Amino acid sequence: MSETAKRDKPLLAVEDLKVSFPTRKGLVEAVRGISFSLGREKLGIVGESGSGKSMTGRAILRLVSRPGIVTAKRLEFDGTDLQSASESQMRQIRGQRISMVMQDPKFSLNPVIRVGEQIAEAYRTHQKVSRAEANKRALEMLRAVRIRDPERVFRAYPHEVSGGMGQRIMIAMMLIPDPDLLIADEPTSALDVTVQLQVLAILDDLVSQRGMGLIFISHDLNLVASFCDRVVIMYAGRIMEICDAKNLGAAKHPYTRGLLNCLPRLDAAGGDLPVLKRDPAWLEHGL
Repeated sequence: MSETAKRDKPLLAVEDLKVSFPTRKGLVEAVRGISFSLGREKLGIVGESGSGKSMTGRAILRLVSRPGIVTAKRLEFDGTDLQSASESQMRQIRGQRISMVMQDPKFSLNPVIRVGEQIAEAYRTHQKVSRAEANKRALEMLRAVRIRDPERVFRAYPHEVSGGMGQRIMIAMMLIPDPDLLIADEPTSALDVTVQLQVLAILDDLVSQRGMGLIFISHDLNLVASFCDRVVIMYAGRIMEICDAKNLGAAKHPYTRGLLNCLPRLDAAGGDLPVLKRDPAWLEHGL
């Protein structure tokens, strides 16, 4: 296969993905048959809480716990069928080929293990290297995510670092195996604006330099429009619209228009923000 064909081939293909949970009152559908593809690009997934964004990311990595039920006509990553892959194969894919950054680093980092040890462990899990080599790579990754005094942070415990630094540490840990795809689940939602921009700049540089694919899950439409290449808009487990990020402001679907109209604007006259009006038909008709 030529280099051009490799670049044009989708890294991830998702077709008719469904995630549901049996309850006493019947089956609850969290994701209702969504389809999209991802190349080596930055793809944003936006929508309200409960729209199925995070569940989509977890389903790709087969991290939906029982009694959750995941089905798809196609769920393929770089030629590998993720549905039929054995658990052993999935352990190799998770972290090494696909990494996921969770929303709050405080719940992702082990509080009783030093930061450097955790990052080095993520590397040694997938690479047969010495402890010294893993520690060296961990320090390099701390520098790559622009942490000042990486030697001090390497020796620190998670409670000794700030929220923004904790998020950078998680990014370093997820990227140290050099994955092809990074799923970032609201990685900047708990950070102040200045730190948000710093973390996004780090992600942008690393994705561009490594030629990775990125799924960026967020509530922030303005952030996604300025950072991503394409945007998937989800509502109640369905995809309402997929558009180029630069053209998000010209989106056509009434749900996307409603979300955009609800954003506060500094140049607008005072008054209440509009309330999003939902159409029951959106639950039945998606992409």
